[in-house]
Amino acid sequence: MDSPPLLVSVLMPCLNEAETLERCVRRAVDTLAASGLAGEVLVADNGSTDGSQEIAERAGARVVPVPERGYGAALLGGIAASKGRYVVMGDADDSYDFGQVPAFVARLEEGHDLVMGSRFQGRIEPGAMPFLHRWLGNPVLSFLGRLFFRVPISDFHCGIRGFRRRRSTASASGRPGWSSRARWS
Repeated sequence: MDSPPLLVSVLMPCLNEAETLERCVRRAVDTLAASGLAGEVLVADNGSTDGSQEIAERAGARVVPVPERGYGAALLGGIAASKGRYVVMGDADDSYDFGQVPAFVARLEEGHDLVMGSRFQGRIEPGAMPFLHRWLGNPVLSFLGRLFFRVPISDFHCGIRGFRRRRSTASASGRPGWSSRARWS
């Protein structure tokens, strides 16, 4: 018998994240359980040699090997393997709070196609962002993005985001990187 469809896949691209991966996976697994969201935690492994795969599985994630190297390739491979209606992706370096997954899903359920995290509307841990990135680079680039694309995103470079999987699979260009060729309609 087929299992019921999943609402969300929490995707973590991974390359040698043994130090932090277990905390990230457990936080996502615990969040899904506590919130009652039907979901999975998926680690898209890009050839780790530090035991990350075993750590992820032991912590409750499904691991998908992605042989093509690169961050974008790991994300695309993970998205292709995901089973959820929505994908919430974030780095496995313990820099993002996977306890926020229900908030991302709630916004997606409201009809949004893309939900971005923001380090500027929350708390930036000491040392988490270099001075020039925090006060010049990211604010300026985010301002330009808001100006040119007319979207209310305060942090264009935040690494935790959620989106409708069907939109990304329908528009992916087949290229391994996130570029202008990968269109979000």
